[in-house]
Amino acid sequence: MSSKDWLEKDFYAVLGVNKSASTDEIKKAYRKLARDLHPDRNPDNKAAEEKFKATSEAYDVLSDDKKRKEYDEMRSLFGSGAFRRGAARSGNGTQFDPSDLFGGFSGAAGAGAGAGADRRFGGTGFSDIFSSIFSGGAGPGGAGAGPAAARRGPQRGRDVETEVTLDFVQAVRGTTLPLTLRTPGACDTCRGSGAKPGTTPRACPKCQGSGMISSNQGSFSFSEPCRDCQGSGSVVDEKCPECRGTGGVTKTRTINVRFPAGVADTQRIRLSGRGEPGDRGGTAGDLYVQVKVRPDELFGRSGDDLTLAVPISMAEAVLGTDLKVPTLDGPVTLRVPPGTPSGRKLRARGKGVVRKEGQAGDLIVTVDVQIPSDITGEARDALEKFAKLTPPPGRERLDARMRRAG
Repeated sequence: MSSKDWLEKDFYAVLGVNKSASTDEIKKAYRKLARDLHPDRNPDNKAAEEKFKATSEAYDVLSDDKKRKEYDEMRSLFGSGAFRRGAARSGNGTQFDPSDLFGGFSGAAGAGAGAGADRRFGGTGFSDIFSSIFSGGAGPGGAGAGPAAARRGPQRGRDVETEVTLDFVQAVRGTTLPLTLRTPGACDTCRGSGAKPGTTPRACPKCQGSGMISSNQGSFSFSEPCRDCQGSGSVVDEKCPECRGTGGVTKTRTINVRFPAGVADTQRIRLSGRGEPGDRGGTAGDLYVQVKVRPDELFGRSGDDLTLAVPISMAEAVLGTDLKVPTLDGPVTLRVPPGTPSGRKLRARGKGVVRKEGQAGDLIVTVDVQIPSDITGEARDALEKFAKLTPPPGRERLDARMRRAG
């Protein structure tokens, strides 16, 4: 991403959030846009693909507190007119134009969520830009060579984020699923060089392969990325027909992802090195898998415990019963003691989530005493006889209070 992009692009507008939006609001907006614009949902849709890239670019900056602060400061600084044409003049009257600084400033083509802060401003931080601008005569081999060397060196690949929905049982027991991703990768035809097979890139004649050009601006001297080679230090004369000289293409790849037993809804799994490949030999980014778990029609979950609500009759609650209930491993029988009230919890030990290390949660069964709304015949006669023989419990204090009040 070029530094000029930071001035021209409104990342808040791209994500559809206010400048004062919280980190959670930014993340929520990005995830919604990423799902809607993902290439898998919009095959062969160039417009959606460009919007997806713009969304990732905006999220990369705004999700990082440090980069977001620098972005806000830079846009505020230049927006105030401090560095507009004619706003400042050097000692000899030369006008200062920020487009002279950033006209050819471009680095890696964006970075994903979690990419290192060294990739902001195309590999150079906000303070580094101004230190190189006003470095006082630094050439390609002097003090100004630092940012160029950092930019041209290995760059870590972008992190990739995707979403997977698991069945309830898959999440409890763990599973391995194939995951298909469409992400940028090195072109196989040119092996990432961008040059037509049989040819090789040559050193840029303008910057002699350094990637930086030194210029004098009145009493100041500063270095900027070479516009001919975009700061890479090399020029491709015959471009690869597959990637058109970019060195990268969008690839479809399938990897097997292991979801551990007990993975929870909204949990985020990190797969190190399974994101986008790095530039110039840099390490690959990471893959983050956001898990969603479909609810089960019977079971719920609380930590490592499974939960289940079971209705019982009034007679079963009063007299007690042996209650047969389902588990994920087959039915078990639990004893319901006589006089069990509605809402009492029974426990089937070891029938919950079984972790890899052998620890297991329980199945918590909540009994729900069902009261019949209408009974007739012998059942009603029996219940009336039961009511006469069994006085309402726990009303002695209520009756005493009413007698005193009367």
